[in-house]
Amino acid sequence: MMSKRKSSNSGLTPDKRSRLSQPEPSEEDKTDYFSSGDGMNTSQSVTGEVGIIESISLKNFMCHSLLGPFKFGPNVNFVVGNNGSGKSAVLTALIVALGGKANTTNRGSSLKVFVKEGESSADVSITLRNRGHDAYKPEVFGQSINIDLRISSEGTRTYKLKSKTGHLVSSKKEELISILDHFNIQVDNPVSILTQEMSKHFLHSKKEGDKYKFFMKATQLDQMKEDYSYIMKTKSMTQNTVEKHRETLQELKRKYQEKEERYKNLASLDEMQHKLDELKNQMAWALVAEVEQEMKPMRERIAAEEKSTIKYDQKVEEWEGKVQEANRIFRQLQDQLEGVTDRMQQLQPQCAELKSRVQARNRDLKAAETGFHRKKTNLRDLERDKDQLNKRIQELKHSISQTNSADTRAREEKMNHIQAELEDLSFQDSTLAQQIDQFTQACATAKEKLGRMSREKQDLQRAMESKRRNLAAMENSRNDQLCRFGEHMPPLLRAIDEADRRGQFKKKPVGPLGFCIRLRDPELGLAVECCLKSLMLAFCCDNHADERELQRIMSRYFQQGRRPQIIVSRFTNTVYDVRSRAVYHPEYPTVLQSLDIENPVVANCLIDMRGIETILLIKNAKDARRAMQSVNRPRNCMEAFTREGDQVYYNRYYSSEQDRVRYLSKDIEEEIRHLQSALHAQQTHLDRFQQDMQQVSEEERRNKTLLCRAHEERKMAQECCRKLQAELIELQNVEEPQSEDLKPLEEELQELCSRINVCREEFEAARDKVLTHKKEYEEADQLCRQQREAFNSIAEEAEPIKERFSNSDKELARSELHKKHYEENRKAHVDMIETLKTNLNVKDQELQASIAKASEICPERLDVRRTAKSLDSEISRLRHKINTQQDQHGHRDIIVRQYHEAKENFSNIARQVKGLEAFIRQLTDIMNTRHNVYTKMRMYLSVRCKYYFNLMLSQRGYIGKMTFDHKNDTLSISVSVCMMFHLLAGFQSIVA
Repeated sequence: MMSKRKSSNSGLTPDKRSRLSQPEPSEEDKTDYFSSGDGMNTSQSVTGEVGIIESISLKNFMCHSLLGPFKFGPNVNFVVGNNGSGKSAVLTALIVALGGKANTTNRGSSLKVFVKEGESSADVSITLRNRGHDAYKPEVFGQSINIDLRISSEGTRTYKLKSKTGHLVSSKKEELISILDHFNIQVDNPVSILTQEMSKHFLHSKKEGDKYKFFMKATQLDQMKEDYSYIMKTKSMTQNTVEKHRETLQELKRKYQEKEERYKNLASLDEMQHKLDELKNQMAWALVAEVEQEMKPMRERIAAEEKSTIKYDQKVEEWEGKVQEANRIFRQLQDQLEGVTDRMQQLQPQCAELKSRVQARNRDLKAAETGFHRKKTNLRDLERDKDQLNKRIQELKHSISQTNSADTRAREEKMNHIQAELEDLSFQDSTLAQQIDQFTQACATAKEKLGRMSREKQDLQRAMESKRRNLAAMENSRNDQLCRFGEHMPPLLRAIDEADRRGQFKKKPVGPLGFCIRLRDPELGLAVECCLKSLMLAFCCDNHADERELQRIMSRYFQQGRRPQIIVSRFTNTVYDVRSRAVYHPEYPTVLQSLDIENPVVANCLIDMRGIETILLIKNAKDARRAMQSVNRPRNCMEAFTREGDQVYYNRYYSSEQDRVRYLSKDIEEEIRHLQSALHAQQTHLDRFQQDMQQVSEEERRNKTLLCRAHEERKMAQECCRKLQAELIELQNVEEPQSEDLKPLEEELQELCSRINVCREEFEAARDKVLTHKKEYEEADQLCRQQREAFNSIAEEAEPIKERFSNSDKELARSELHKKHYEENRKAHVDMIETLKTNLNVKDQELQASIAKASEICPERLDVRRTAKSLDSEISRLRHKINTQQDQHGHRDIIVRQYHEAKENFSNIARQVKGLEAFIRQLTDIMNTRHNVYTKMRMYLSVRCKYYFNLMLSQRGYIGKMTFDHKNDTLSISVSVCMMFHLLAGFQSIVA
């Protein structure tokens, strides 16, 4: 990498070898490089003052997060390091920051590839020396120029040219180009910056033409050659212009001769002019007669049409009576239907109350049956235990009185009895397992229901919190209407105003858009809000830089997913012309027509984003369906909105989820009362919801208690089963029966009998309770069925009324349609009569104007028998003849003036042609001279390259040859293969 350097005395430049061997100067010596005293030594004289790269630093460039800053010395510098340490990144950043293209670096085709992956931008900072007499604007930049480049991830780059003190001077690339031209820095010249790809191409290329192109580009002879080609092309274009002027000169000369010839052929035209005046008088009164003839049939037609108006009046009166009759029937059926609906609404709470009562009685009955079955099971188990104990006592008594054989039989019988008890316990275990499954399922169902109800409760609480925020915003909007758009909107707009005052925006953003519009009809507020939706809170920016700044400001007040939408569109001072694509309807307005929008930016944004010129606002839903879903729907109309916010297309209809106007309402107090009422209703609903959750939670706890009890009973049954199995095993292992004491068993039997008596009393009480709850449940269920049957009978009674109501509605619509049809026909008929009368009045005025005009032309009325058409043709023929004579001869003053003008034009063109011919001759002489100089310069540079090439090879003990063929644009070099790397470095220093 080599930069352009200037020295005060080029003749004192030392040899390259001696400069490479010089030691690195100390910090004190470095100050001498920038001094301008008379005692400067030889090494100091080569220190450049302008265009030197003092430092460079990279951030997020290519694969490096932070590289540098590198401080360079005033003379030769070397950048060394391992692969991947950033040497190529420094060279690439230098090329890009100094205005080079991405493909010049051979590292990528677009600037965005230089941004480190995962980052939004890359920064490059370069400091250039700017001292001495050749400094660039030293009073502005100072002794150094800082070039800051930022490359975004989209591939755009921005420059900031700063002075030594860090003051921003310019951000235009034209200023950077001027600096590079002043310092003679050429990033695309391989002598100034030689990339790896260019050096590889030079080393590996075997074509002599490529080497010659490299030579031409390095010496800038290629640019000079292109300049010569451009000048020769301009010369050819100038010669073509001279040829065209010569042709124009001949044409002007011919016109000049024609004007001179016409001046000699003048004649008198008085006779033809007098005859023309007479024909004009006759023509004036002929037009009056024709207008009088045209008015006669018009009067007759008006009289006939006025007689037929009675027929239209009769039809309109007839259908007016039918409409009134249909309207009376419609209202009567509507009253009946409302009465039935009121009865159904009155019965509905009773039905709901009876249903809840039946469910409560059913739950009580189920609980009583569960307790009853549990008591029954306990009683049965106790009786079974009593029977078993009696059997054991009897067996024991029998075993004592019997022999050993009798003991064996008793033991076998006891084993059989234990086996039967084990089977009963197994059946009891399966029954308890089923009960455990049922209770577990009931607990899971209650838990799932509680989770669902908890989520619904959270949704309801969030909705209440949203309504509280809306209520607070509405209450604040009594003094500041902007609070309707959210509690964060006023501070956001204040921050935007403050940023605009500090100059952070090129053009101040506009928004929110809903705050910039006004309704002409307050009834259409809900329709407009349903149409615009999120655009009510959107902002509009002129450019992407303002959009990024606005996003930064919004991040203080809004979360990432809740920020208002930002639309980027160029600001204009006029509203779009939408007449060719807008909707025009005689009855219904478009969204654009229903809004007062003072700012053209807001109107253009809504047109671009929503197409408000193609959306109709129709208050009535039936009218909207009829207008949009008919065959002849309005032209250019894409959709429509009703007063309730419903969206209507030509083939579908969507009901609105929003029921109130939020941003465009005029009555703030009404909206506040509505929000307070809705909030109170939601609070009441939340209280009932919490009561239901408590009931479900109580039911869950009750089921858990029963589940634990069932687990304990099953555990006891399993323990008893294990004991019986142990006893059975023991009996199987005993060889001879042993006597037992009867007294403990008899005492246990007596205690068991007392327990059975108590359990039987509890069983009887539980059975009575079940019967009582069953009776209450049947009575409540009977009342609920009766109420439901009454409700269904009222609903069945309403069905024929609904059908008659629908037919009456259709009949009313049909009658109104016929009435409207005949009213339109009558209106069209009356309008036609008015049009005819208007046309007659116009004709009458035209007649009076014709008479007045004719009187001015000829005061005495003439009896003209010829038609105006024949007179007009004769006047045209005579006027054409007069004009022909005037064109052939003309007036003397006009001919003299045209003659002098033609002569002056001829003289001007002749002078221009003469001047261009002289310029072409002078340009040809200059180009020949400069081309000879160019040829000599090219020969001198080629000879100089050969000389330094041979000198470099001789110093290293090699022999080579360099041959230039300027005619065929080739350059051949013959040298040893091991010298190619030294050849490239030597060629670079030679050409420099």
